[in-house]
Amino acid sequence: MIKVEHIRKNFGQLHALKDVSLEVNQGEIVSLIGPSGSGKSTLLRCIHGLEKVDQGKIYMNGELMDPKDEKKYRQQRNKMGFVFQHFNLFPNMTVLENCNLAQIQVLNRSKEEAEKTSLTYLERVGLADKKDAYPNNLSGGQKQRVAIARALCMNPEMMLFDEPTSALDPEMIKEVLEVMKDLGKQGMTMIVVTHEMGFARKVGSRVVFLDHGEIVEDSPSEEFFSNPQSDRAKDFLSKVFYE
Repeated sequence: MIKVEHIRKNFGQLHALKDVSLEVNQGEIVSLIGPSGSGKSTLLRCIHGLEKVDQGKIYMNGELMDPKDEKKYRQQRNKMGFVFQHFNLFPNMTVLENCNLAQIQVLNRSKEEAEKTSLTYLERVGLADKKDAYPNNLSGGQKQRVAIARALCMNPEMMLFDEPTSALDPEMIKEVLEVMKDLGKQGMTMIVVTHEMGFARKVGSRVVFLDHGEIVEDSPSEEFFSNPQSDRAKDFLSKVFYE
């Protein structure tokens, strides 16, 4: 579904991504892991188009994602749901209104159509009873589940998650991961930037380990955790798993 070819991204003197290539197939759950500053979130944002690459190409379903072809590029981006670390909900709108907005403005759905879809996905994430609540009255875990429902309302072909649990209290992490796990069981293609090693190992189908803007390892999840090949990955895992 996604093919990344030799992309580079710099922020001034910082080389965030150095000649990165990656393929993600339909139905895969790919976990992007690595130390802070390794380029994980930058790679995800480049795939979605939130950041423009300096060099290289990105393809979706075999077709080039070219920002110069604005209409097609927008259509391609709309096929990818993006869930942010800090929810990005509009505080002055109810949960239902947050889920309706992009459907009406981007997909040109009627308010009735949008509400029907919103309620379907709010039910799916277990929050239909919160449809009239405002974000400030929700827990962190609930906010993130609303953000996931909002992304699903756009009927994406794949979902991109940028550290979706890192802003949550430990008690709230599980409820968000369970929603993501359920999505995976239903065949949703996902790319997940995460520090949740248990999720990456048990739910993810592949692990892509980055360090200093480069992919160091790309292997099936269980293989990565049980038998990492690079010294850098071995060192990383020794620090995130306590004996």
